[in-house]
Amino acid sequence: MEKLKKPLNNQKTLSKENRLNTNDMKIKNMVKGLLFAALFLSVLSTHAQQSSEVCYNPNQVKDTTKKSIKSVAEGKIGDAQFTISYHSPGVRRRIIWGGLVPFDEVWVTGAHDATTLEFNKDVLVNGQNVPAGKYALFTIPGEKQWVFIINKHWQQHLASEYDSKDDVVRVPVKPQKTGHLERLQYFIDPSGNKKGSLSVAWEKVKVTVPITVQ
Repeated sequence: MEKLKKPLNNQKTLSKENRLNTNDMKIKNMVKGLLFAALFLSVLSTHAQQSSEVCYNPNQVKDTTKKSIKSVAEGKIGDAQFTISYHSPGVRRRIIWGGLVPFDEVWVTGAHDATTLEFNKDVLVNGQNVPAGKYALFTIPGEKQWVFIINKHWQQHLASEYDSKDDVVRVPVKPQKTGHLERLQYFIDPSGNKKGSLSVAWEKVKVTVPITVQ
């Protein structure tokens, strides 16, 4: 009878070892799964953080991407606060004017979503009253003259839903030569008590629009 018990004990030992091995495998797989999930969440968090970050001077940051950089220009003219939100594309050795950006067509003057212009006081643009609020900013580039446009419909992709009926003001402006700027950039510059200007520059061209705060 004792001889018969030994194989049974061996079977119990083997069965216990198998269970232990199975449990070990389950734990290892669980740890791997948790590590993968943590890594995945970390990547998502980093991507979300990068997507939400904005640049206040796209020509001073280390340029490591071919994509357009999410950017913001902020400033005060008189007691009015101005904010321009836009995406800044790069030249990247491309022909910009009359090439990437066609002449005589409405342009988002940036990339991706429409560039937005927001201010908290009524202003005069080219002698025309523009109430405080949030607007889309477009231009029509030309070889000798541009048109600067403030439009009511600020929530749109590029200029896909642009309608001239929504224009609040159109200002003819002459492009000026400037030093090379690799990335498109907006500027808000005060020049007096209630006077200043909004301007955009890219490649070797700059256009400026005078602003008076009421």
